[in-house]
Amino acid sequence: MKHFLYIALPLLLFFSCKTDSKEHRAKPRIVATTSILADGIRNLVGDQAEVVALMPAGVDPHLYKASVRDLDLLTDADLVIFHGLYLEGKMTEIFEKLAHSQNLIDVSKGLPEERLIRSGPESHSVDPHIWFDVNLWSIAMQYASEQIVHWKPSWKPTLEQNSEIYLGELFQLDSEVRTKVNELRSANQVLVTAHDAFAYFGKAYRLPVKSLQGLSTLSEPGLRDLTDLIQTIDENNVKAIFAEQTISPKAIRAVAAGAAEKNRQVTLAGPLFTDSLDAEGTPAGTYIGMVKTNLEIIYENLLP
Repeated sequence: MKHFLYIALPLLLFFSCKTDSKEHRAKPRIVATTSILADGIRNLVGDQAEVVALMPAGVDPHLYKASVRDLDLLTDADLVIFHGLYLEGKMTEIFEKLAHSQNLIDVSKGLPEERLIRSGPESHSVDPHIWFDVNLWSIAMQYASEQIVHWKPSWKPTLEQNSEIYLGELFQLDSEVRTKVNELRSANQVLVTAHDAFAYFGKAYRLPVKSLQGLSTLSEPGLRDLTDLIQTIDENNVKAIFAEQTISPKAIRAVAAGAAEKNRQVTLAGPLFTDSLDAEGTPAGTYIGMVKTNLEIIYENLLP
């Protein structure tokens, strides 16, 4: 009996591994880098593929370093889809190497250059937080759909149908955001956040946005950043400032404390969902849910 187990166990392990290989999967496996991107791709492909998010919910993609498990997941995927624009900054070299042997889609390649926000001439100075302009995210999703069709032409009818439905939902979402932000603008409100993730939101919906940290959470705010933001709060009679779910609230708490020293009481609200969705099954566990949740938090805390 022992002799049988010594032979059977390795064989069982071998065949269980082979069952999960590309050739033996029931469906192709698409790996998307973030939870936000994975949710969008699921809406496009439906049940034609297994869509896996590389980074778990709540993870900051600016700081994310791929593990050995992640590298296995990427190399074993049938298709890898990533944001680009240096959002996954520590994975840039990995994508460059994967391009020689893997099917890759960079969704930022479909965006109009004139719609991108830059802080400098370098390629890494482009703001990657495009999903806060719902219309711009719709363009990225349309591009992703077209590129998936190039990869799997037989999926074209389903992808076109799913895309039409999803893009219609995003159009409705964009209208809803625009309506509510118009009320905030009428009340002369300013959105103050922990890091500079909402520039596309401010530009698209014409709402003033100020932040403590820069585009990447790798940057550390200095004393001048803190002082300037407190002055903005005081001058604009800001009612609330917002923490973010992927960033420690320590620095933004210091802003609230500094404002209090100037006799300006400000609510520390949130957290807002910026670089990641919330856990699956929660109100902010999808892209549309995340945008609506953020909008509700901002709306309730800033309106008089």
